[in-house]
Amino acid sequence: MVFEVTQPEEAKQAVTSAPTLEMVAARAGVSRSTVSRVVNSSPQVTADVVAIVNAAIAELGYVPNRAARSLASRRTYSIALVIPENTAKFFSDPYFAAVIQGAANFLSDSDYVLNLLIGSPGDELKTLRYVERGNVDGALVLSHHTDDGVYLKLGNSLPVVFGGRPTGAETDDAYYVDIDNIDAGTAATRHLIDRGRTRIATIAGPQDMSAGMDRIAGWRAALSDAGLEPGPIEVGDFTPTGGADAMRRLLERNEDFDGLFVASAQMASGALGVLREAGRSVPGDLGVATVDNDYFAINAVPPLTAIEQPTQQQGAKMAEMLLDIIEGRPVDKHATIATTLIVRDSA
Repeated sequence: MVFEVTQPEEAKQAVTSAPTLEMVAARAGVSRSTVSRVVNSSPQVTADVVAIVNAAIAELGYVPNRAARSLASRRTYSIALVIPENTAKFFSDPYFAAVIQGAANFLSDSDYVLNLLIGSPGDELKTLRYVERGNVDGALVLSHHTDDGVYLKLGNSLPVVFGGRPTGAETDDAYYVDIDNIDAGTAATRHLIDRGRTRIATIAGPQDMSAGMDRIAGWRAALSDAGLEPGPIEVGDFTPTGGADAMRRLLERNEDFDGLFVASAQMASGALGVLREAGRSVPGDLGVATVDNDYFAINAVPPLTAIEQPTQQQGAKMAEMLLDIIEGRPVDKHATIATTLIVRDSA
């Protein structure tokens, strides 16, 4: 059975009156192919012609057909931002929001859109299948771990840029944007030393992440430069609960220390609560310095001396690097962003 669908006359007029590429060409007095070149940002069109065509586009309200452009260029104009973490970690960590905002702001001036993929543990293969099946032109990957080495292999099939230096055998071939985590650990620890602290403990970040490994390396370097022995070490998971648990373990060891470097502000905020419960005053009994000048650092009691890592800048640089790779422009594989020490009451 066949049904014929009729449209009201007004709807027919609305459909037929939608501006087309041919209408733009006629208005501008150029060929259809010239309009197509302008729409696709071809360098083969002079600036004067580009201006004339764009004026015609604006007058007619013409909207380029993204699907047609994708078929012509073999691009989707989509970028995947992959975060291999569970959703609870994603929504509780302000780092992710800042990086995403930086990347999205950069891409807002381009034809590309950003697709967020939260690759919870166990979903890696599903995430990879989606990304590798031509749904996106490239991927940004954040918060990867040593056991996330599968994401390094993405670079064999499409452009990939990591947020933070990935770990694994193929690291040298990976594109990444990172902060100087060694310098961050060094600067924070050096500040404690400059304030007269001589026995400095640390709550380190996960040792399957480059940030965790590099920040503890910076802590060690500052102590070595000052001729001091390292204080006790415990490892957390970059969360307030992880910092609190690590702080309890430090106190249970009954080792003396008058300074504490914590690898993230989230962990430091958790550690401060445990110190208050134990009757330890900050900065009276010990000074505390950390990394991440975020909500947790600013609203801690007392407010935390922290290393500010420009996460929005990192996100923008990641997006810029990825677009350069996609569009064939020359780009350095590795970019490192400097940090700043923000001094507050904790040290």
